[in-house]
Amino acid sequence: MASQPESAGVPGADRDDRLARRLGTGDAVVIGLGSMIGAGVFAAFGPAARAAGTGLLAGLVIAAVIAYCNAVASAQLAAAYPTSGGTYIYGRERLGDWWGFTAGWGFVVGKTASCAAMALTFASYAVPGPWWAQRAAAVAAVFGLTALNYRGVTRTALLTRVLVATSLTALAVLVAGIALGGHAGTARLGGWAALGTGGAYGVLQAAGLLFFAFAGYARIATMGEEVRDPRRTIPRAIPAALFIAVAVYLVVGVAALLAAGPDRLAASTAPLTTAVEAAGAGVLAPVVRVGAALAALGALLALIAGIGRTTLAMARHRDLPGRLAAVHPRYRVPHHAEIALAVVVGVLVAVADLRGVIGFSSFGVLVYYAVANASAFTQPAADRRWPRWLNLLGVAGCLTLVVTLPWPSVVAGAAMFAIGLAGRWVILRRRAPETASGR
Repeated sequence: MASQPESAGVPGADRDDRLARRLGTGDAVVIGLGSMIGAGVFAAFGPAARAAGTGLLAGLVIAAVIAYCNAVASAQLAAAYPTSGGTYIYGRERLGDWWGFTAGWGFVVGKTASCAAMALTFASYAVPGPWWAQRAAAVAAVFGLTALNYRGVTRTALLTRVLVATSLTALAVLVAGIALGGHAGTARLGGWAALGTGGAYGVLQAAGLLFFAFAGYARIATMGEEVRDPRRTIPRAIPAALFIAVAVYLVVGVAALLAAGPDRLAASTAPLTTAVEAAGAGVLAPVVRVGAALAALGALLALIAGIGRTTLAMARHRDLPGRLAAVHPRYRVPHHAEIALAVVVGVLVAVADLRGVIGFSSFGVLVYYAVANASAFTQPAADRRWPRWLNLLGVAGCLTLVVTLPWPSVVAGAAMFAIGLAGRWVILRRRAPETASGR
């Protein structure tokens, strides 16, 4: 299996239902960054500080190491299977249908929750008004960006590039403001001993919550059917996007802790606004709000694209309703899947809590990447680009972070997987007599 045809794993690939290959390396890196920057910097530091205090920095390093293992596994697999669906396809091809379904279900459910989290993050920063106004703004963002995705992936990449550049500029201004504000200091970190304030469990829980921030590189792999020269582009784009995001997180995380300390970050729903105000640079708070809103939009835009492609792949294999496999005849996007996603996320936005969905999302995505690492471990030498021990480390790391997430997230995540797997079993049982009678 030294190489796979571009139609590998795609039923009916000879029909006119393929997506167009329009994305280069730069576009792919930007889409991955757009998925990560908004999620991590503006949403996950508060819950992580609550779990581990200053130890969130150690959790950030652990999350980055595990994310790297997952990134190289995804890149290696995507190069061999350059089609939509990500680990849903890789699991089916390397481990079997049930493993693929488990990965795809975890991705779709977990990332649907992430869409709601990003829409609510956008609204909380952009609309300082009453809760109903924030919810309305969040719903409007979901449907507006879905309409943009509907018009084609090149428009998605173009807008994501603009949003990422704006967000990174805002973060640079934020860090400079904290450095020059005069109130930040190392005393707020609490010394080396403070790194262990939450204990090993707290640090691992912070790592699991911060992992929510690193999962954006999956968008590149799930859009493998739309990347030009995927065997060359994807292995370059995924690690590049991850390394840039890690550098940004470390700089911003240290700056926020120096400015506000872990306790104030843990108590805040807008931790970077709190940090810049605590540093004596409150005049920059509007810049933070604009940057947060744009970063959340960038993440939401890329999430909608990625979930739509995984849903498309699952529908092609009859693991989701067949109508979701439709590709628009003009714009070459999975339009039915994206419309259905917008409706579901719109409902979630009306009832979800921002902090609660982060752990739930991490649970689903960590299971997804555990399957990715296991799939990459089985690849033959001709398809391997990185050593197998990275795959073993990735599986162990993902499973460890899963069980150390906040217990409500663990219970909800386990229940959702049980529902999905049981539902598939029932459907296959009902489908078996139809298949036999058709022979």
